Amino acid sequence: MNISYKAQKYLILFGFLTLPVALLCAFSLYPAAALFYFSLTDWDGLGYDQSWVGLANYKEIFMRPEIFGAFKNNLYYFGGGLVQTAIALYFAVILNGRLKGKYAFRVMLFLPYVLHSVATVIMFKNVYHAEYGSLNVFLGAIGLESWQQMWLGNPHLVNFSLAFISMWKYFGLSMVIFIGALQSIPKDLYEASTIDGASSWQSFRFITLPSLRSVIELMLVLTLTGALEAFDIPYIMMLGANGTSTFVTQTVNMAFKFNNSGLASAMAVVLLFIVLLFIVIQRKVLFREGR
Repeated sequence: MNISYKAQKYLILFGFLTLPVALLCAFSLYPAAALFYFSLTDWDGLGYDQSWVGLANYKEIFMRPEIFGAFKNNLYYFGGGLVQTAIALYFAVILNGRLKGKYAFRVMLFLPYVLHSVATVIMFKNVYHAEYGSLNVFLGAIGLESWQQMWLGNPHLVNFSLAFISMWKYFGLSMVIFIGALQSIPKDLYEASTIDGASSWQSFRFITLPSLRSVIELMLVLTLTGALEAFDIPYIMMLGANGTSTFVTQTVNMAFKFNNSGLASAMAVVLLFIVLLFIVIQRKVLFREGR
């Protein structure tokens, strides 16, 4: 049987696309549609008894301050993410230059990202412990007893302490991304700037930063989404106690602790739209085309 070239092309495309599209529908599109449907029902997440409540779950989210107000704790992770991004860029510039042992430093700084979140939390529990924690012991050893704190017991410090753990864990990933971007910048630009008498700061400002514009945009998007979706570190460390609950922590508790999967689904949908909204605002305001 002779098949035309055009028909063969469409058959090949159909054959290669069938499985990915099927997997996309099965594990992404259908669960997303089901999530939106469940958000309009009163469902305990266990049986088949799902009563239709319409937009009542969404109204409850905005009317209960303990639910929507949890976003204030996400701000700690966003602020920490911005600081982490700036420090990661600084170290990436240093470790991309001519520094002895730079590959060993890269490995050491990247290792925290490889560690599992549970192992990281267990380690920092021993760092932050009020009595025998290494941080308070170190402060006492150098004569700064007045700086010793209950890092996890003080409600004014606990979210800063948890945000620092997140910074420490994801710092290596940000640094590696920046190093990869720095290595793609042509060396001729720096050589030409040196010949023209430009200083290191001028080269960084007028060559490095403009060349990293798209990467910095990516890092800010990752920082924003990561802050809005912060969950593992505060949940494993504190289980949401002492005012550390984030919006995702509230969502998980609503679904599995209070068995209100309908309201939890609505919270997940709200979080999705908030993430998309902030990403659009960020791209339009901070990184407008042609700016």
